Amino acid sequence: MEGKGKKLAIITARGGSKRIPKKNIRPFLGKPIIAYSIEAALESKLFDEVMVSTDSEEIAEIAKKYGANVPFMRSEQTASDFATTADVLLEVLGEYKKRGREYEYMACLYPTAPFVTGEKLREAFRDFEVSEAVELMPVIPFSFPPQRGHVIKDGLLELKWKEHLNSRSQDLETIYHDSGQFYFYRVSLYMEGGGQITEGIVPFILNELEVQDIDNETDWRLAELKYEFLKERNEK
Repeated sequence: MEGKGKKLAIITARGGSKRIPKKNIRPFLGKPIIAYSIEAALESKLFDEVMVSTDSEEIAEIAKKYGANVPFMRSEQTASDFATTADVLLEVLGEYKKRGREYEYMACLYPTAPFVTGEKLREAFRDFEVSEAVELMPVIPFSFPPQRGHVIKDGLLELKWKEHLNSRSQDLETIYHDSGQFYFYRVSLYMEGGGQITEGIVPFILNELEVQDIDNETDWRLAELKYEFLKERNEK
């Protein structure tokens, strides 16, 4: 197999960000937030290449400063508002193949994931490697059972699933959601599926304290508070 055993880490960091300007390089407790993903990937010692896919020269310079490679810039097509993560990953794999470099495993890391660590990446990859899965996805359980959720119709609340009106929360199936931090893939199977993976995904379950979506200023501050709390707890 071409690239047998080789591992590529791709950190996806587009330049445009409308809700939080320059989100991917904004200082997070003293350093650009993208630095946390780069340092985790490097610290893990898993990868033959840690690269950042970006359309921004400013992001590229910061990425290189923290030890990542930026061997080529993202195309105009994959830098658009309509491009998917799969579009970006397939482009990166294609560009490396043109350069005669192929990989057996690939990790996609988001640039706004300060809770990712080298240890967490190593642990996740150990789980993934011994599985036969196409993908590993870190997940957390919903804090409230979605089966007991409401929708608004004609200005009034109603249960989405009325069959659960009298169900006890502890009797409902646990439902998980994507943590939005990182993913591992088997490259050949990922490419066979055109980047669309819906089956063969092994979970890597995280604690809610280790996860925070960052879509607005409140999210950003919550992420900083969680990070500081975890750091203080780990130092005790």
